[in-house]
Amino acid sequence: MAKENKDRDALDKGLIRDLAQLLNETGLTEIEIEKEDLKVRVARHAAAPAAYAVGVPAPPAASAGPASAPGAPAPAASGPDPASHPGCVKSPMVGTAYRAPEPGAAAFIDIGTRVTQGQTLLIIEAMKTMNHIPAPRSGVVKEILIENGQPVEFGEPLVIIE
Repeated sequence: MAKENKDRDALDKGLIRDLAQLLNETGLTEIEIEKEDLKVRVARHAAAPAAYAVGVPAPPAASAGPASAPGAPAPAASGPDPASHPGCVKSPMVGTAYRAPEPGAAAFIDIGTRVTQGQTLLIIEAMKTMNHIPAPRSGVVKEILIENGQPVEFGEPLVIIE
């Protein structure tokens, strides 16, 4: 009976390690599994991303004058709500936003870029899948409200097209 308990404990620890690794690989914050008479829930606190998100707007506000792309979030914070702008493109999912197709490549768009309907504005990575975010209409990019590699939420304003 003692050997069975040791085997069960080793199996349980392995399962917990596997679930924790799955959390890291997928970016999830919580996972729960129920198997026979065993129920395991593994969760992590998302305090680090929240601290990162709070720290992001401050530096662009200080450099809003000289740099146009990094300074884009600052005017949105001090002006009207960008989500209410008629040309606002919102995130259709939770994930990580990328402005270029790969590291080191040119950005899909910059402030002042003329875009056509359906043109890729940026990519959002969600669950290891790269999702191209198309322009809903033609126009000129007036503001880019996210930084490259920034986590985004569903409905979060990404770009303003006029």
